[in-house]
Amino acid sequence: MKRINWGFIGCGEATEKKSGPAFGEVPGSQVVAVMSRNADKARLYAERHHIRKWYTDAQELVDDPDVDAIYIATPPSSHATFAIMAMRSGKPCYVEKPLAACYEDCLRINRISEQTGVPCFVAYYRRYLPYFQKVKELVEDGTLGKILNVQIRFSAPPREFDNAQGSNQPWRVQPLIAGGGYFYDLAPHQLDLLQQLFGFIIRAHGYPANRAHLYQAEDTISASFIFQSGIPGSASWCFVGHESAKEDRIMVIGDRGTLGFSVYSYDPISLITSEGHQRFAIPNPTHVQLPLIRAVVEHLQGVGVCECTSVSATPTNWVMDRILGKF
Repeated sequence: MKRINWGFIGCGEATEKKSGPAFGEVPGSQVVAVMSRNADKARLYAERHHIRKWYTDAQELVDDPDVDAIYIATPPSSHATFAIMAMRSGKPCYVEKPLAACYEDCLRINRISEQTGVPCFVAYYRRYLPYFQKVKELVEDGTLGKILNVQIRFSAPPREFDNAQGSNQPWRVQPLIAGGGYFYDLAPHQLDLLQQLFGFIIRAHGYPANRAHLYQAEDTISASFIFQSGIPGSASWCFVGHESAKEDRIMVIGDRGTLGFSVYSYDPISLITSEGHQRFAIPNPTHVQLPLIRAVVEHLQGVGVCECTSVSATPTNWVMDRILGKF
């Protein structure tokens, strides 16, 4: 079995449980190096996870002959830089979502991947989770009949430090780093899942606003869109709402029933038809990126095919940029 040795660029919160440990659980896969600009952070992460090497320079990690593939777990503004650096060095990469901070950077990544022949994968891991596999099954088995409409409803109260100033402000609300506010951080999973279910979104319009003025980025967005299949959809996101409005729900409306599910809280899937109301509680693995990381490793080993590539991830950035009025 071909062994894949990974190098991490970035060692933040997401790598501690969601992804990092999963790389060592897949047969033939291990993490051999990690990089952070903060030397103490890189060293402590390496010690904590028993990783042999650590760096403070991304190019040095990429050039390490022991590293076969790169996991990019940095904020979106640097995804394109590191992905292109890796692919030009002949090393496949696995990039956190969204693929980049804007649609144009996604196109740059795809162009380099095509020119070099080196694959780039994206961490839209919810596609592979048992919870969403069940959603896909219920949509595709005809239980709902003809799909008529899709709705996204998301509301959450402000987070701690959202109104902080300067360097204390979370990077997720700094558009130059994140690409947008929490919309650019949370909506990608929702929009990616829907496009896996119903095809590409071919038209999208949005009405972004900043209602609470806690930070520069938009905090409230309404949108409408239509899939290539002709299904219309709508969405509402509010990241500064009252606790009483807290919601994480996608509704799929058909002429024979409705399907409701969450994207972040994993509330039981709800199916309502003329036969009654069914609920499905589907557990996910402890390290939620494990199924996708397994698919990526097997692809690199030549024993499988992972379709969660940069090309498949790019339409989500297109939709988000359309909603935010970037073009």
